[in-house]
Amino acid sequence: MTRVNAVQLQKNLNEVDYPLHKKDLILYAEEKGFDEKVLRVFKRLPNQRYETPTDVSQAIEMSDRVICFPFRKATKTRWRF
Repeated sequence: MTRVNAVQLQKNLNEVDYPLHKKDLILYAEEKGFDEKVLRVFKRLPNQRYETPTDVSQAIEMSDRVICFPFRKATKTRWRF
C-alpha cells in the first residue's frame, strides 16, 4: 500500500478540472509532475469518470480498504474435542 500526504493529495486533486476519466487524471498528473506516490495511487483507482475531487478521494479510500483487507481463501476447519 502506498502512503501519500493527505494535504498534498488534496492540493493536487483541487488543481484538476472536473469531470474527467481516470486516464485523464493520470495524464494530467504526469504532465504536471505530481509526486510518484500520488501517481501510483491514481493508477490503482477504478476505471471510471470522476465528477469532483471528493469522488476521487472516496475512490482512493475504498481502494485502500480493499488492499488493506483482502479476502481470504476459504479453508477447511478442523475441530478438536
